[in-house]
Amino acid sequence: MQQIQFIGLEPNTLLDLIDEKVNKRLEKFRKHFQPKEPPEYLTRNEVAEMLKINLSSVHNWTKKGILTSYQCGGKIYYKRAEVESQIIELKK
Repeated sequence: MQQIQFIGLEPNTLLDLIDEKVNKRLEKFRKHFQPKEPPEYLTRNEVAEMLKINLSSVHNWTKKGILTSYQCGGKIYYKRAEVESQIIELKK
């Protein structure tokens, strides 16, 4: 265990140093911290409308593994972020 001695250091000066270091760490943390947002789920109709395709294409893309579906209570849903990530830019 390492010992640290604060000889000739005023208590207020020590508090200011600690405060400065803590604030620097907090600022660094804030820059890199992004709060988690709950995923937004879309129905098959919403996915079809979003991609401007018909429902059979949504079904086919799901079967082919292009889109990932989730089931809850007998209904099919898609995560918006995953659908958007499947949209890729084509080079001309």
